[in-house]
Amino acid sequence: MNLDNELKLAKLAAKNAGIFLTKEKVSLSKTIYSQQKDIKLDADIQTEALIKDLLSKDSDYPILGEESGPSVKDLGITYWVIDPLDGTANYARNIPICCVSIALIHAGDPVLGVIYDFNHDDMYSGSINHKAKLNNNEINVSDISDKSKGTLVTGLPAKTDFSDSAIQKMIGDFQSWKKIRMIGSAAMAAVYVASGKADLYKEYGIYLWDIAAGAAIVKAAGGHISLLNHNDIHQVDAFFSNTYLENEHGR
Repeated sequence: MNLDNELKLAKLAAKNAGIFLTKEKVSLSKTIYSQQKDIKLDADIQTEALIKDLLSKDSDYPILGEESGPSVKDLGITYWVIDPLDGTANYARNIPICCVSIALIHAGDPVLGVIYDFNHDDMYSGSINHKAKLNNNEINVSDISDKSKGTLVTGLPAKTDFSDSAIQKMIGDFQSWKKIRMIGSAAMAAVYVASGKADLYKEYGIYLWDIAAGAAIVKAAGGHISLLNHNDIHQVDAFFSNTYLENEHGR
């Protein structure tokens, strides 16, 4: 695939979405609903509409959006996946760890990803044809091979099992790492691995739109990705590593 045009288009859409989220933050921070451990803002809805409009002007590929679902009944072999605001709760509380995430999927694999950290004006990108970059600088995964010296980034989706046995298993895993980070944005966690700030990201039952772009960028940065147990509502178990830890899978 020649992805030059798609990469430019995804960057343009992500940049415009980030500018919109920054300039209109006061009005966009209105809560639409908040249930249990999930929150939805006007920002999510309006920014997705903006991104879809921009992509549709120069691309015929269908779109799977977090808020609106698939744009056509059959997405086909190649389609966009967008998360207009990954880290909504952080955005609402002025925690500067959130971003715009846009990916292109082909034959079930993320082949292109763009993640725009609009709080810091940082554009992460990569594809099967393009090296992973942070703005104009190439990035690479770390070379740490020992968990006891590594940093794991993870999260707890809304439907996480909080039973005593599950928590004990989680704690046992955490104890084998030097550092654990939970930052509230799967997309940002992924680019932390891609840029060597962390060594492995894993999360169970995470939605495809949260991690598709990050998967493409990690792979372009020399990392290893596994997307397992994909279900009908687009949830997956995601494992992104620096390749030295690729067999760990957090298990």
